Amino acid sequence: MTARGDGSALERLAELLREQGGLMASLVDTSPASTEADGHGGRDVKTGSAPVSGPAQLAASGPRAGGQREEYELLVEAIYEGYLLHYGAPRVLAPPEADLGLLAGDRLYALGLARLVVLGDTEAVAELADTITLGALAQAAGQPALAGAVWEAGARAVGWGSSDAHRRAKRLAFAGAPEAIEAMRTSTVEVPAST
Repeated sequence: MTARGDGSALERLAELLREQGGLMASLVDTSPASTEADGHGGRDVKTGSAPVSGPAQLAASGPRAGGQREEYELLVEAIYEGYLLHYGAPRVLAPPEADLGLLAGDRLYALGLARLVVLGDTEAVAELADTITLGALAQAAGQPALAGAVWEAGARAVGWGSSDAHRRAKRLAFAGAPEAIEAMRTSTVEVPAST
């Protein structure tokens, strides 16, 4: 885990997993490297606010997160960590073998989506389910850039709501269309009205 000491979403996720105990608690990374700054640190010089630097921070910074910013950041961070356990370099957990990492990733998907259901945000549940699926499809097709664009656009839709451009981009990505990556990238340019 990459912790900062100021209550970052990654720290809160690690804390939550330790509190729950069991196998997931035993997988929390406690290596010395896990105490270094995570790249989400610092403040924006102009606004004094924390910078938006990942899918969780992007989703939580939108108007749909309302007074639940910390909860949205935590649950999206859990889901994104699950994704990273499947396709990237996880930041919170350090499973000793790949199969255990996949199971832990699935557990984090479920944890984040369940917390979102408790908030009653079915639109965001559907959006993140599509994001998980489209990210997996892009990775399976050897298109990590598309997967990154999917996560950025999905996080934006969670925070600000979907748009016609975003829904079109998702249809193209599901169809495996070559123009999907550009459509996904440009779908975030249109700022949808908050819902």
